[in-house]
Amino acid sequence: MHPSLATSAKNAVPLHAVRAKDARGWLARQKRSGLVVASGFAGASGALAALPDAKGGIAAWVLGLGDSADAFALAAAAEKLPAGVYRLGEVPAFCGGAHAALGWLMGGYGFDRYKKKTARKARLVLPTGVDGEEISRIAQNLFSARDLINTPANDMGPAELEAAARALAGRHGAKVSVVSSANLTKNYPLIAAVGQGSARAPRLIEFVWGKASAPRVTLVGKGVCFDSGGYDLKPSAAMLIMKKDMGGAACALAIAGMVMGAKLNLRLRVLIPAVENSVSGTAMRPGDIFTSRKGLTVEIGNTDAEGRLVLADALSDADEEAPELLIDIATLTGAARAATGMELPPFFTDDEKLAADLSRHGKDVQDPVWRLPLWRGYEDTLSSRIADLNNNPAYNFAGAITAALFLNRFVGKARSWAHLDIPAWIDRARPGRPIGGEANSARTIYALLKERYGR
Repeated sequence: MHPSLATSAKNAVPLHAVRAKDARGWLARQKRSGLVVASGFAGASGALAALPDAKGGIAAWVLGLGDSADAFALAAAAEKLPAGVYRLGEVPAFCGGAHAALGWLMGGYGFDRYKKKTARKARLVLPTGVDGEEISRIAQNLFSARDLINTPANDMGPAELEAAARALAGRHGAKVSVVSSANLTKNYPLIAAVGQGSARAPRLIEFVWGKASAPRVTLVGKGVCFDSGGYDLKPSAAMLIMKKDMGGAACALAIAGMVMGAKLNLRLRVLIPAVENSVSGTAMRPGDIFTSRKGLTVEIGNTDAEGRLVLADALSDADEEAPELLIDIATLTGAARAATGMELPPFFTDDEKLAADLSRHGKDVQDPVWRLPLWRGYEDTLSSRIADLNNNPAYNFAGAITAALFLNRFVGKARSWAHLDIPAWIDRARPGRPIGGEANSARTIYALLKERYGR
């Protein structure tokens, strides 16, 4: 269990949480709350105050929640409280239980590879009925994904992403294979094409875990370790956080870690096309045409639409064995961010039950996703005069939808498929969610798989 969680409540100090609208009435019911009132505590978001005991010590702490209903609000207490052991007191249901435990752990996260952070030593007594091992497993894999995304591209290229996948697979006894060099060019030509401009060799990373007879679930995560845009170069402002373009791969690894740690009853396959999209004399050019693994020819209308290319070959491979469930996760389009922002990633599927389940789990675990239509009316925008497909749709709108339609051309045998277009990034800090990498949808997908394939 995570060291920030405790099992014994002995000498633990109560931690209460109160919304701003309830603060005055709540304080009026507490003993010796005069100093707290005099200090101006009114339940503002993130405000923290100590209630004294009869001897002048601390009887309890109270955290202000403001007017929001943030499930992970207790992360703010974990970030601010002094060393010690705390237990939940009066806490609203929306931030209690498992949300309280996960929020507490999230409050202890910090990316410290290059700048050491002060260790936080506050511990929370595990709330009644909460599985500490499960919460710890979810948090640790979430943090591992954040670390991968936050690591700059000079230290997180295709080789380093492969090493991370190998380390995870090794901890759980999964079988790893990697395709590169001539074999990659022959069998996964679109992945090779995107990566051919970089000195850091592209590759397809794969690992398989679980009994061969179990239901087959495959995750495909986009692993573009840095995206310059290629010859269709991104402006510098758009390139600043392109280390996050491997966020889909980080999410896939996080989900895999949760699944394998929980020993769910499924046969899990993870595919990560790992590349760097660079500019050089060997880089792919606008107008080039490549034949995909599936046999469809693709004209390069824009070298900055590289994510769908690497996913296309990986999805083709995944689809060949007709899995029961195939999910791809990718930082694919700016259009998705324009449509739903940075905190509500869209997903696409033709499976109504899968759509309903993803939405439900996203709400339950507070890792929200939003369904957008896989609108077939835009299929013709993918056409090319001289190839089967163009990776740059002839339409200035609905970019997230047309990207999903492109990917769907490479899926046909899987019983059920979903595509998630995630930001993999937090752009405004909240308790437990500092600005930086985020494994959007990882907890939602894990909850879905746990419900379907839990023991």
